[in-house]
Amino acid sequence: MKIFTASQFKELDKYTIEHEPISSAGLMERAATAITEELKRRWTTATRFIVFAGPGNNGGDALAASRLLCLAGYTVHTYLFNITGRLSNDCLANKQKLEHLKGLQFTEISSQFSFPEITDNDVIIDGLFGTGLNKPLDGGYAGLVKRINASTAQVVSIDIPSGLMSEDNTHNTPSGIIRADLTLTMQSPKLAFFFGENQPYIGEVKTLDIGLSAEGMAAIESSITVTEQNEVENMLRPRDPFAHKGSMGHALLVSGQYGMGGATILAAKACLRSGVGKLTIHTPDMNNNILQCSVPEAVLSHDLSDFRVSKAVCTYEYGALAIGPGLGTHEETAEALHTFIRNHPGEMVLDADALNILGNHPEWITEIPQDSILTPHPKELENLVGTCSDSYDRMTKARELSIKMQLYVIVKGHNSMICTPTGRVIINPTGNPGMATAGSGDVLTGILTALLARGYTAGEACRLGTYLHGMAGDIACERWGEESMTASDMINSLPKAFKKLKEHK
Repeated sequence: MKIFTASQFKELDKYTIEHEPISSAGLMERAATAITEELKRRWTTATRFIVFAGPGNNGGDALAASRLLCLAGYTVHTYLFNITGRLSNDCLANKQKLEHLKGLQFTEISSQFSFPEITDNDVIIDGLFGTGLNKPLDGGYAGLVKRINASTAQVVSIDIPSGLMSEDNTHNTPSGIIRADLTLTMQSPKLAFFFGENQPYIGEVKTLDIGLSAEGMAAIESSITVTEQNEVENMLRPRDPFAHKGSMGHALLVSGQYGMGGATILAAKACLRSGVGKLTIHTPDMNNNILQCSVPEAVLSHDLSDFRVSKAVCTYEYGALAIGPGLGTHEETAEALHTFIRNHPGEMVLDADALNILGNHPEWITEIPQDSILTPHPKELENLVGTCSDSYDRMTKARELSIKMQLYVIVKGHNSMICTPTGRVIINPTGNPGMATAGSGDVLTGILTALLARGYTAGEACRLGTYLHGMAGDIACERWGEESMTASDMINSLPKAFKKLKEHK
């Protein structure tokens, strides 16, 4: 699914109007009808709607929805803010339709405004500003937003909460943004909806299909997409009936200083649960007993040091190499990582302490093999690219790193973002807050490593791996709940995730 910018939505509206063909007023009526039907589905005619409409097309949508709600028997009080005396053509047309509509209380504000009495039984419809907003709200509009946010009524925003910009809110003013309980967005989600700091503003998001041109959507190039299940289903390769362990890939996991063997176990088990044929673990000798008992399927390669990874080993026989879980950042380990990076002939997965070491030695990043996969959480990413002010800034800097170094960077979190060497950003939709638990990232490393070893390209491994990781988390959540699930529960849910994808396909 493509994520369009505000300017691209304008192009899409124009394309639809020109090619369907349909008038802009007709397209607004279609949007208003979809909004009204969703409101009618959620609230009975006992509900009073208080509608705040702005002077642009977002306000036009709100005015049209006001009319349709009134005709459906609802009590509607509508306020149109026309401070400058300039309304968009379609907003003006819908204003004129309201002026003579019986049963609807309509007020146009051109200067002073007294905020109405609103109870917690009312529903506020926010149609002040849409995706065309490009600067923070101030003055009277900021004051109006504060009054709306302070009310006890539920708030429904049309397309996007007023004051929130559809992409970059780095320099926005939080107090000037509507805090919606429900956002009825048109055709597809806006990029800002995928960022954690914006969740308090958008509430529940419901996407309404308003029939924008499918041909137009296909024609517009978007650098940001959301992975859909059918895409990963088609990516999943069938297992050869004559497969053997030698044909299913051999992975090397370099992991685990003494006392951090648990991270190694989690990554190893996830790797094995993701279909790899063979797995070798290079680890300090002190981890031998716990790994032999916990992961008997893996072969161990003992480091010369009892307590940490201190020397690199030859990696030519392995189809994939992963370094980082529980690794530690001792200088001996750092030098070993540097040797692995310089000598490995193909892509590698770098996670956790491997990324922390690179943050201390940024000059080594240029030596990482192209198409390798880095899997930082936000703090680890900042060690690589510098301080990030918000999620948009984080995405931008991760994408720049991907392009410059020709690497895949998976910024972990809810809606993990895969930044690719071509500049594309792919948002992963699976997963839940229960995955915010120790070891979750180690599980992802194991999955990615197995997929690389099995012959998937780095791009395929990133998309399929993050989707499976989140899906396993969702399956685990269904059984154990968000509070009680652990990383091991995700590993134990991987078989159901693979099976679900295969069966659905």
